[in-house]
Amino acid sequence: MTNVDEDNPIPNRKTFSSAPNDFLLNFKNPCWWQPYDRSAGSGGGGKNPYIANVYYVLSVHLRPFFRQLFQTFDRHLLQQGKHLYRMRCLPYFYIIGQPKCGTTDLYERLKMHPEVTFAIRKEPHWWSRNQYGYVNKHDLPNMQYKCTFEDYLDLFDNATRRIKDTFTEENGYTYHRIINGEASASTMWDNNAWETAFGNTSNGEPPFLVQDFIHAVQPEAKLIVMLRNPTERLYSDYLYFMETNKSAEAFHEKVVESVELFLACAQSISFRACLYNYDLSLAMPVRLRIGFYVVYLLEWLSVFRQDQILILKLEDHARHPSVTMEKVFSFLGLGAVPKHIEAAMFASPPYNSRRLSDKILGPMLPATRLILNAVYAPFNKKLAELQNDNSFLWEN
Repeated sequence: MTNVDEDNPIPNRKTFSSAPNDFLLNFKNPCWWQPYDRSAGSGGGGKNPYIANVYYVLSVHLRPFFRQLFQTFDRHLLQQGKHLYRMRCLPYFYIIGQPKCGTTDLYERLKMHPEVTFAIRKEPHWWSRNQYGYVNKHDLPNMQYKCTFEDYLDLFDNATRRIKDTFTEENGYTYHRIINGEASASTMWDNNAWETAFGNTSNGEPPFLVQDFIHAVQPEAKLIVMLRNPTERLYSDYLYFMETNKSAEAFHEKVVESVELFLACAQSISFRACLYNYDLSLAMPVRLRIGFYVVYLLEWLSVFRQDQILILKLEDHARHPSVTMEKVFSFLGLGAVPKHIEAAMFASPPYNSRRLSDKILGPMLPATRLILNAVYAPFNKKLAELQNDNSFLWEN
């Protein structure tokens, strides 16, 4: 598969051919009507449009949700004469990263807002991974199970039905306020599959990244990023994803090895080529590269406007979640939350916080912290300059 038009230096829309150039005007969310053939279904699945969906086939957890979607499927359809149309919607916004930075907590609180709905799977990982083949954990895609654009859109059918069925009269015309979103924490940084799409390049750098594809389909998308002290993020990442033999001492050894590998790479090829080098990412025992936040942000800002990206800090969210959520509501143009929902939204303790068994292991070693702080400091400085906010230096 190729997503490159040789005569045009941007990703083409072949992969997303069912998406229109313009979305429905009276919907806040990016939606459209798609011709639908009831006899053919979707993906060769007969009358059940979900039976061949790769998420359905491979995820036992999602099957009950898909069965429920099938039972209410006709609510998506519009009959006009002899023709049937199916409503399709992309996310209005994306929580794009980063891992172990509070994205789950943000997601859980945001989905309580009455004007917000999400995909049936919190993290579809479609833009970064599954369009190239369904991925388990951090392996390369299995090309046998490529998730199509239609498979991805199916995940939003419950949200689409709600969008279709709920309208508001404003200033004399029909308007729709409900929005949907998704929260794949891989979207901002994970481009491991770029060689699957393009093949290797002479300079070892990908010609296009995830943001180029989203922008090609949805140039007005809204993006939310949650960041955290990258040194602390890496330790949390290690504790969460490492299954056995965890300790502060083992973490130190893995950090030293990862730093040495990355520095050796950067001395022989470009920093950017190292950042997106899948073999190097496999070789490093901890995910050091995820903490180079500013590099990824500058890539996203090369195609999206700055006012389309809301950048938050976990440290601020942990201290004052209500302030963070107000920023998110404002960014997404959401209405006020009813008092009883607001109370429930902030009554819960943090979601997906560190497990007790990991807390017992204690903090990282001071020597490890010194190494990581030195590695990340130049990038934190650039991020602070980009944001005009010295709190992104994470010096205290």
